[in-house]
Amino acid sequence: MDIKVGDILKMKKEHPCGSKDMLVLRIGADFKLRCTGCGREFMTPRSKCEKKIKSVVSAETEQE
Repeated sequence: MDIKVGDILKMKKEHPCGSKDMLVLRIGADFKLRCTGCGREFMTPRSKCEKKIKSVVSAETEQE
């Protein structure tokens, strides 16, 4: 899966605040994500996160 810093991940399940969109802050073996609803930042293992992703909105598409 091609995920870059700045991309928005649309998740299958919602965050407790109700938002399904997560902003990618850091990538590697773990992802650092920020919830776009409440602003909470958290780290999650890459393998676990990739299973929960519904779609990816790239940062390049949003700028156009």
